[in-house]
Amino acid sequence: MKKDLRQALQTSLLTGDGAMGTYLYQLGFPVGVSYEEFNLIKPDVIESVHRRYYEAGARVIETNTFSANAENLSRYGLEHEVERLNREGVRIARQAVGSDAFVVGAVGPVGAGKRKSIGAAQMKQAFEQQIGILLDSGVDGLILETFYDLEELLTALRIVRAGSETPVICQLAVEDSGRTREGTSLQEAFRRLQEEGADAVGFNCVSGPNGIMRAIDMAGLPAGMPLTVFPNAGIPDYVDGTYMYTAGPEYFAESARHFADRGARLIGGCCGTTPEHVAAIAQAFANYTPDVSRPASAVPEQDVLAVQAPAAHRAATQPSGTAGGTDAPAPTIVDLVRQRHTVIVELDPPRDLDIRKFMDGAAALAEAKADAVTMADNSLAVTRMSNIALAALVQERAGIRPLVHIACRDRNLIGTQSHMMGLDALGIDHVLAVTGDPARFGDLPGSSSVYDLTSFEMIRMIKQLNEGTAFSGKPLKQKANFVVGAAFNPNVKYLDKAVQRLEKKIESGADYIMTQPVYDKALIARVAEATRHLSVPLFIGIMPLASGRNAEYLHNEVPGIQLSDEVRRRMAGLEGEAGRAEGVKIAQELLDEAIAHFNGIYLITPFMFYEMTAELTRYVWDKTAARV
Repeated sequence: MKKDLRQALQTSLLTGDGAMGTYLYQLGFPVGVSYEEFNLIKPDVIESVHRRYYEAGARVIETNTFSANAENLSRYGLEHEVERLNREGVRIARQAVGSDAFVVGAVGPVGAGKRKSIGAAQMKQAFEQQIGILLDSGVDGLILETFYDLEELLTALRIVRAGSETPVICQLAVEDSGRTREGTSLQEAFRRLQEEGADAVGFNCVSGPNGIMRAIDMAGLPAGMPLTVFPNAGIPDYVDGTYMYTAGPEYFAESARHFADRGARLIGGCCGTTPEHVAAIAQAFANYTPDVSRPASAVPEQDVLAVQAPAAHRAATQPSGTAGGTDAPAPTIVDLVRQRHTVIVELDPPRDLDIRKFMDGAAALAEAKADAVTMADNSLAVTRMSNIALAALVQERAGIRPLVHIACRDRNLIGTQSHMMGLDALGIDHVLAVTGDPARFGDLPGSSSVYDLTSFEMIRMIKQLNEGTAFSGKPLKQKANFVVGAAFNPNVKYLDKAVQRLEKKIESGADYIMTQPVYDKALIARVAEATRHLSVPLFIGIMPLASGRNAEYLHNEVPGIQLSDEVRRRMAGLEGEAGRAEGVKIAQELLDEAIAHFNGIYLITPFMFYEMTAELTRYVWDKTAARV
């Protein structure tokens, strides 16, 4: 006999289902439509998805009602179909699965987490309508999921508790700051949810297993409170017009056991997951008993902060310039790399207002004689301090050349040209034009992605500024002096096809190439051979690993990065100083191979451990005697 969901969450290890929206997209259904409307117009499709997850082993099935509130449905003219969409969502789910499965009503935030002007009364009314219909339809429980704002989640929870004792799961969508979007600590958020009557708390969406693991380690669970976890399948990558997720089923199975050891009692998947991911979770739990006495681990913050995908994941550009503070124009990065080994080091801007560590890192890299410090432009669509402001400070205070990334995502044509003109006025003439990860995958998913330009077009437009011509075609009275680069991912199955695409970037005007980090010496040699004919220099990417967890995250969740089996084996289980020491050692071995084939070296700083990339910069000079 099936247990009550509340009891099952306390005593059992449950497998949840996976994504609905991204799975429908994967099956060929277009974006920009209401997938909730499929409850009425394509019920057989929704029933099939539920059944696939059930057959894969899921025993907690979410109704296809995440956005089925009046506010979200009004975007599609469906605000008058709230009742039918929710009732059909419950009926279809019940019909698709066996009696041993729990059917829970899925409720998402009003406005889908966007900061739109919805009044408190309007929000409450939307929740009351949807929640009332789901409860009346006889669900086994409710899952309030993907909430960015604690207060909105509490509003929905209070509505449930005002008239029902139905089990309620409350899931926050957070990134690695350890706080909700309005600044509440996760520990405080969970405490308040428990006081208001939540039966389980947890996380879903926004990040993959690694990011949610970090959030758990920082949160601290209230005593006796079950944890639920529904991660994304890693970070999405945009390939040939299609969004792809990188974390595979095997990685999900391994992560599921780690979640269970940390107190998770319901584990499923969010964006990018499929029945294969769910089957892997279910199989991982088949003969597994978690250590229920183990509290969430207290991992030091420096070992759990997220590594941002390196700049080359996005698309590239770069200019020429003056060395900070000198009167005479210095050789450009392209000039230098044609003469000797040259080192560019990536150091990401901070996500808060404290720049001290960043500036310390820039000073350390200048002391190590790095040739340039490169700064991303809100990488992974996560809000960071302006890299232009920091570039000016780096140039002035540290005396090292800044290389600034410019994302197509954040500015229209007007803003992009204005941005570039400002850089020219500041004497910052090395930039990196990047596509930019879609805003909906970042920390402010309600913001818009602009994309007036592609990275190819950005390269051409920057070259147009170098001719003294504005984007509009009007003269600018003088010429800019930007050097433009392009990104290259060598971690692909067909290297020759990737090189052909790279050749088109060079035809667009790219002056040099930066690669994704490479962790295989044999691949470094193959890249050298495959790109030998190119007319522009290539900077080979090397990113030292910080820990075993960091290695697995990069391999499984970050698009465009693949670690060799040997590297993963060497990093397995290493954390803290031991992990960083081995990471530097592996990077030095890779540099030995890279130096033999390339003059251009691109070092990516993991987290803010700039000591690691400063040490590796000095290692390059010791090996090459290129700097004195």
